[in-house]
Amino acid sequence: MTTSISHAVIPVAGFGTRMLPLSKSVPKELLPLGNKPAIHYVIEEAIAAGIKHIILVGHAQKSAIENYFDVNAELDTQLRQKGKDDLADSLNWLPSDVSVSMIRQGKPLGLGHAVLAARPIVGDHNFAVLLPDVVLNPFITDLSQDNLAFMIDAFNHNQQSQILVDQVADSDVHKYGIAKLCEGQSAPTINQNKLLKNKSFGVAGFVEKPNLKDAPSRLAVVGRYVFDNRIFDYLATTQPSVGGEIQLTDAIDALISTSGVQVTTMTGDSFDAGDMTSYMQAFIYFAKQQLAGNQ
Repeated sequence: MTTSISHAVIPVAGFGTRMLPLSKSVPKELLPLGNKPAIHYVIEEAIAAGIKHIILVGHAQKSAIENYFDVNAELDTQLRQKGKDDLADSLNWLPSDVSVSMIRQGKPLGLGHAVLAARPIVGDHNFAVLLPDVVLNPFITDLSQDNLAFMIDAFNHNQQSQILVDQVADSDVHKYGIAKLCEGQSAPTINQNKLLKNKSFGVAGFVEKPNLKDAPSRLAVVGRYVFDNRIFDYLATTQPSVGGEIQLTDAIDALISTSGVQVTTMTGDSFDAGDMTSYMQAFIYFAKQQLAGNQ
């Protein structure tokens, strides 16, 4: 597919406190889902959507993630000397036209600050953001057409930033940023298997982790964004708020007021790989799929 979005930012600086003790010495992004680490699927999703340059925003203790995407020459040589060429090839799976860079966030000032930290590499390009805690189910959707790929196509069509949302249960509303729909816009009906085609429409704003009675809808931000480059300008002037952090949602609200933003309803389902219960469920699901021959 042709795309004007060639860069993707993936923030990986978090300590993963929800995943302790597993994440004490192993970055949570490298914890396995079946036979691959969680971030492997996230980057496969980005590549399938046409991304060519992936920027990991991390810190000093996350160098293992960068190493995962690098070539281990010694290991490669040993495997090939033992006749294990197929295994060696499988470890060097990144396409030749895709590059992975890493930049450090420096200070733990929140998601908005992490995205802004990627600006020296992203430059003037429009870009995607993928949160690595969220792993979309790759076994029931077409990564080259659905979700992030659909959002990029929508952005190319109307030049409005796109944010992926999904309908959540009433009991989970307080965990997420919730979309506030434009006046007269009704939330779409999402069937149980969530395999309806992606749909994009305008949004008036977002409410961060509201109480159920204050929630403007049941559409929660999933963790996939396609941004106009101007989001960087708003992030650069956004003041720290909740928890002393620079909130991405504050910059999104500014972007809505100037150029408009759309939400895209998700097709398929997703797993929270940063929560212990959901992670264990995801591991079992991915392992079963791979044992059944679905890669």
